Formats: sequence, structure tokens, C-alpha cells
Amino acid sequence: MLRVSFTNLYLAFLYNSQFPTEFGLAKCLVSPCTVTIFPMFFFATVSLKKPECQQTLFVPPQMERSLELVNMTRVQEFVLLGLSTRPDIRDVLFAIFLALYLLILLENMLIIYLICSHIELHKPMYFFLGNLSCLEMCYVSVTMLSLLVGLWTGPHHISFTGCMTQLFFFIVLICTECTLLASMAYDRYVAICRPLHYPLLMRPQVCLGLALSSWLGGMLVSVAKTTCIASLSYCGPNVLNQFFCDVSPLLNLSCTHVALTELVDFISAIVIFCGTLLVALASYSAIVVAVLRMPSAAAQRKAFSTCASHLIVVGIFYSAALFIYCRPSRIKSMDLNKVLSVIYTVVTPMCNPIIYCLRNKEVHVVLRKTLHWP
Repeated sequence: MLRVSFTNLYLAFLYNSQFPTEFGLAKCLVSPCTVTIFPMFFFATVSLKKPECQQTLFVPPQMERSLELVNMTRVQEFVLLGLSTRPDIRDVLFAIFLALYLLILLENMLIIYLICSHIELHKPMYFFLGNLSCLEMCYVSVTMLSLLVGLWTGPHHISFTGCMTQLFFFIVLICTECTLLASMAYDRYVAICRPLHYPLLMRPQVCLGLALSSWLGGMLVSVAKTTCIASLSYCGPNVLNQFFCDVSPLLNLSCTHVALTELVDFISAIVIFCGTLLVALASYSAIVVAVLRMPSAAAQRKAFSTCASHLIVVGIFYSAALFIYCRPSRIKSMDLNKVLSVIYTVVTPMCNPIIYCLRNKEVHVVLRKTLHWP
């Protein structure tokens, strides 16, 4: 005697009107079988009273793909392992990075105050430095706060939405920084190589346009990259061996094809990263050639001292980023990734104000006036 449960059978019938015959139910009618159609999965199996009569019904490829999609459980949160999982050194690292975070905020707030409050610093170079200082404060707040939370609590959870939001702001800020560094290199090129045309080429409208294009370009790239990454499926595991949500660890966790996302990432890297690097290298190369042609040794030293600090910052920032994104694929150390991430998320923002401004004679004069030093 046959007992059949026809739950959701009508849905399966809509999928294939030949369902009972094609799936071999007629063949089972002659044997003492129990046929069960599992709801939601549309997967038919034959459970038999006799073990030797067990049989699995044929499932078309289209139905198999739908079953895979249904079985995927979307990750609702990620676990950030943080900079270190060793409790014995987390407290020391927390104190160190908290001090660095406060120092970075203090340095950049001081620079913004000096630039805004003293007309002597209302020049294109300091306009870009003010933008860079604003960017650095946002940048370290996006990355270092997450780092500090991980050092204080250990591995911690972050929601999917929170992770994508952090990723969005991180990409905005790092792309904007690349463009600002290239704009500052161009500013130094015009100042040294074309000094007579400097007031025209770097007039306020041009400086404002370069700054706005830097921020808007970073936002456009971030919208494209974040949208692609957020549209991927994450089925587990959900552990990120990083102290913030970065592109590479998220792509490694995706359980779907990432070809389109990798293409978007590659194009944006070519346009933003490599493009700004070429602009900076071309500008500083032209500066070096122009300085070497100067007849006066004093003029050469002055020009080199102006650009040397810029070259140091650009070198540190791009070297760390190049090694992370362009190194051979056989190097898989995530701990090395975290160390390099610390360089361009902590060390570079800390050094920028010191190298760019606090070594500058004009800033020294303004700072002494502000503090009423002799």
C-alpha cells in the first residue's frame, strides 16, 4: 500500500508538468514505498519500508542550482580578530595605540587651527595640507577605533552593515589621500619649475577644484567597490584576520564568484593608485631635474628641503600599499598584512603633520606667535 505526502506538489507541478512520470513515481507505485516531497526544497526522495528498495529521484540541474541558493545562509555579522589575540600584550598595545591616536588628532587639529587663523598660511600648499589633516583625522577614526576596540575586548563582532559602512569610508579616504598627494606634488612642481606662472596655475579656483575632485573621485570609487563587495554572498566562515574591514579579507570569505568585483578593484587601482603615483613621480622627477640645473648651491638645498619631506611621505605610503596589493600571491601571511596595514593607517598619518608642517619654517614662525614664544 502506498502512502504519499503531496505537500507543495502543486509547486513542483508548475515547475514541470511531467513531474510524476519523469521523476519515476509510476515505477514506485508497484512497490511498497512512501514518497515524501520535502516542502521549500522541491526535492523528491523515495523512503522505502525495505532498505533494498531505497532510491533517490532525479533532480534537474536547474533545480539543483535553486537548492544551492536556498541552502546559502547569508552572514549577518563578521568577527574581527584584531591586531593581536594574545591577552598578555593587548593591554600594552592598547595604551600605545591610544596615545598615538590622541597624538594624531592633536597634531592635525593644531595644523588646521594654524592654517585657518593665520593669513600667512593662506597659500595653495597649506590649503592642501589642511585638507590632508582633515582627511587624516577621519582616516584614523575609521581604522584605529576598530583597532582599539579589538585590543580592549579581543576578537569582536561587527554587523554586516557596519562592516560595509566602515569599508566604504576607508576606501573613500584612502583614494582621496592618493589624489591629494598627487595634487600636492603638482603644486610643488609648479612652484619650483614654473614659478612665474604659479599665481595663475594655482589660483584659488584651481586649488578648490583639485580638492573637490579628490573627495568626489574617492566617493565614486568607493560606491562602486563597496556595492560590488556588498552584493557578494558570504556563507561562512565569517572570521576576518584583520583589525578593520578591508577589501582582500572580505573577498577571501565570499562563497560566490568575485570576477566582477576583482575587475572593478583592478580598474580602480589602475586609475586611482597607479595614476596618482605616476603624477607624483613625474612631478618630483621634473623637480629634481630643475633643481640640478640651478647655479646656486643654496637654491638647490632650499628646493630639495622643500620637497624632501613630501617624498618621504609619498614613499612610505605608496611602498606599504604597493607591497600589500602587488606582492607575489605565494606570500600569504595575514600577520604581515596587519603589520603593513598599521604602517599606512597609523604610522603615515602620525608622520604627515611632522614631516609636512612642523619642519616648515613658516609654520614654526606662526606656531611661536600662537604660543607667544620668543
